[in-house]
Parts: sequence; structure tokens; C-alpha cells
Amino acid sequence: MSNENETRVGVNTRLAHMGNDPRAFFGFVNPPVVHASTVLFPDAETMASRQQKYTYGTRGTPTTDALADAVNALEGAAGTVIVPSGLAAVTVPLLGFLSAGDHVLIVDSVYHPTRHFADTMLVRLGVEVTYYDPMAGAGLSALMQPNTKVVLTEAPGSGTFEMQDIPAIVEVAHKGGAIVMMDNTWATPLFYRPLDHGVDVSIQAATKYPAGHSDVLLGTVSANAACWERLLDAHGTLGVCAAPDDVYQVLRGLRTMGVRLERHQASAFALARWLDGQAGVARVLHPGLESHPGHALWKRDFSGASGLFSIVLDGGGERQAHAFLNALRFFGLGYSWGGFESLAVHVSLKDRKVALAPKEGPVIRLQIGLEDVDDLKADLARGLAAAAAAS
Repeated sequence: MSNENETRVGVNTRLAHMGNDPRAFFGFVNPPVVHASTVLFPDAETMASRQQKYTYGTRGTPTTDALADAVNALEGAAGTVIVPSGLAAVTVPLLGFLSAGDHVLIVDSVYHPTRHFADTMLVRLGVEVTYYDPMAGAGLSALMQPNTKVVLTEAPGSGTFEMQDIPAIVEVAHKGGAIVMMDNTWATPLFYRPLDHGVDVSIQAATKYPAGHSDVLLGTVSANAACWERLLDAHGTLGVCAAPDDVYQVLRGLRTMGVRLERHQASAFALARWLDGQAGVARVLHPGLESHPGHALWKRDFSGASGLFSIVLDGGGERQAHAFLNALRFFGLGYSWGGFESLAVHVSLKDRKVALAPKEGPVIRLQIGLEDVDDLKADLARGLAAAAAAS
């Protein structure tokens, strides 16, 4: 599908037709799953010059190209690399754009494994790490240093769903000579396109909504034209490449991501609004709700919301949180999200530096799956009753 046509059709039509060309593969609707390490050259001259499309499995195959092309179209990117996990989608660009002696600013509400990587690997490699308040916006200028090379954002924030003023942060970062990376897993490029807002590198855990079935690990990293070559070089240098079967599964998942997200969004809104004001709930942390402090930013920049949000229980601690979780029937107790099933987890916020944990009570993160809303509502009511009984 041409770029001109892509701008004229709906997102579900685009998802159904991007990343495949049946005419290139004998009319088959889906591209082949190419398992490859060695690629043969027709002669020594071509081998010496490497002048052919595919040269080795780590440098791409028709399968990885199909997914990368689809993600490029979704992100509006100059290029995309495919990596084996969402965490790798964070670590590869950080390693590619940071050197010893550099300074990186990371939002304090970041995904915990990202923080662990920064506090261990990056620090050991001589990178200075500073965590900033997700509400900083243009105030980030006070933390910029001459050696600040990267500003890492994530909106909404992991676990507590703080919104960030991304355009304001981009302006400050670029003025100081830093590039901006954003973990956009929550919204996906269907509801927010970071590169359109000045972000340089867009990160997705494709494990979540693109895959959609809780059975694949994958990450994508997309860059604008200015950063693409350096990202591609880092990817090739590190050798962090994804398996073709996993790539194919995510490409297949993209076909239904639009309709799945519609359901996730509608169900999550219905439950968030119901929970807002329920006995036993101090706060609902969902940026799509008018009561959320970051609602205006969400409404300004985002075109939708996914199925992930948190609630703050009204009092108690670990005992009440465990009672809530143990009473659930349809919500599984497990990490990750974006799949067809609902999940719940007690959020640990002990690692926060400036964006401190809510004081009212435990934070419970809810992934709203594709089940019927009334069944999930009854399940959450059971959880709230159990938490109250444990007080």
C-alpha cells in the first residue's frame, strides 16, 4: 500500500494490508517464515562487496522486513529494528546512543527493569544517571547538563500512570543537544505516535498489544531519519535479533490489534469509571478519567487509551493487597499485559526517587482483557470486599 493511500484509509484497513505483498510470494496472503543464518552469494565478487539484499540472518530476512515495514508505517519512522523482548527494545538504543562520561535523564516512573539496567549496566559503563519527576515538563531544563545525551520518557508512567508533556520535554532536550527516547508500549502507535511529537526513538514492547496473546516476547525500536543509521548500527553490533517464528506471530497479531484495542479501551474505561468512587478505592489512576491530574495532557496528545490502569486501595498495606488479589477469579496474578486475559498485580514502588508512591494505600495494577465487563466488575467487587474484610 503506498504512503499516499495509507493516509486515506482507516487504521484497521491499514493493519490488514501492511507488511505483506502477496504478489511477491506467489499470491500467498502472509509472508513466509524464513529461518536463516547463512545466505549464499552467487559469486565471489558479490560476496566481497556484499551487494545483495540479504547477507546473513542477523541482518534481516523477508520475515523481519515484513514486520519492520508494518511498524515503520504505523510509527511514521525512517526505520525499525526488531529485538527479542521489550526490555531489549530499551537497552539496545540506550547502549547505541550513550558512551562513558555521558549523562542520561530517565523519568522516575519508568518500567522497573529499565531502571535496573540503568543503575547497574549503564552506571558500570560510566554513564551518569539522573531520575526526573514525570510532571517536570519544561522544568527539565534545570536538570540538563552539558553531557546530557539522552532523555528517556514513558507516558503514562509505569504502575502509577503519570502523564508527561512530551513536546515540552523534546524542546528542552533538543535545545541542550540531547535526543529523546520514549517507551510508548501503553498507547501503541495507534493512539500516540511519538515521532510526530518530536521524539527521536520510539520503543514498543511488542510482547504486549501487537502480539496480544501472552505467548510471544518481542520488541521494536523505531527512529527518525537523524537517528536511524546509528540505531541500525547498534542493533547489528550487539547482535540482538529476534527469532522468525516470534516475528511472524507479532505480524499476525497486528492484523487484529485495532479491534482488540477498541475492546480493551472500552472495557477499561467502563471499569475505571465504575471503580472511581467505589468504597475501598481511594483513587483510580487512569489518564482518560477527568479526575486524573494528567488528563489534559492525555486529551491533548493521545487519541485513545489502552486497557491498563491502576487503583489505589483506601488504606491498608500488603495484607489488604494480597487479600484483594487472592479473591479474584477471572483476573490472573501475573506480569506483563496486553493479552486477551485480565491480570492484576500489586505494584512495588520502593525504587522511586522523586515520584513517590501514593500514601492512601497499596497500588493494584489492572490489565483489562477481553472478558465480559460484568464478570470483571463482579470479580473486582469480590476483591474489594476481601480487602475490606482484611482491614
